Amino acid sequence: MLETVQPGLGAAPLKGATVEVHYEGRLAATGAPFDSSRSRGKPFKFTLGDGRVIGGWEVGVAAMAPGERATLTCSPQYAYGAKGIPPLIPPDSTLLFDVELL
Repeated sequence: MLETVQPGLGAAPLKGATVEVHYEGRLAATGAPFDSSRSRGKPFKFTLGDGRVIGGWEVGVAAMAPGERATLTCSPQYAYGAKGIPPLIPPDSTLLFDVELL
């Protein structure tokens, strides 16, 4: 699920486009942060549709306009599923991402 925090301008990126985002990820259940490109001071770059990111990002970022900032709520099936990434992300975790498409 995507909830726009700040609208962007222009067309959403297409499959195969290389995009750059700033993001902060946290666990929905506790609010505990687990990753942030902002804290590293470097945007994360990936190609839509290449399978390098979780499904929630593939769907969510593809629906964003350049400059948009949004909250992506990723259920376990669109995140890391039943396995999670222990100890950082427990199994069956819903994740929240504050994402800005640059």
